[in-house]
Amino acid sequence: MTTFDDREQAFENKFAHDQEMAFRITARRNRLLGQWAAGMMKLTAEETDSYAKSVVQADFEEAGDEDVIRKLLGDLTSAGVEIDEAAIRAALEAKAVEARRQLMEGK
Repeated sequence: MTTFDDREQAFENKFAHDQEMAFRITARRNRLLGQWAAGMMKLTAEETDSYAKSVVQADFEEAGDEDVIRKLLGDLTSAGVEIDEAAIRAALEAKAVEARRQLMEGK
């Protein structure tokens, strides 16, 4: 039975690792997205850091990406930036790729 137990433990460890990586990628993506949006709003370095953190926090409001998209769209529109939801979704995808690359490279 130890072989079966070892396999079960290995699968559980892999699942936990995969879940942790998914969380880290999403958090990194949201931080990068916040920095991108802050640049469009012409925020200072301190404001950019704070804003990026607020975008990461916004993702905890509900499951999925809609809470982050809604926040960015509202904030960018309020700042007078001409942007639509499709552009934000495209940036979200691009930043997801960048976040995954950064984490795989160990940055």
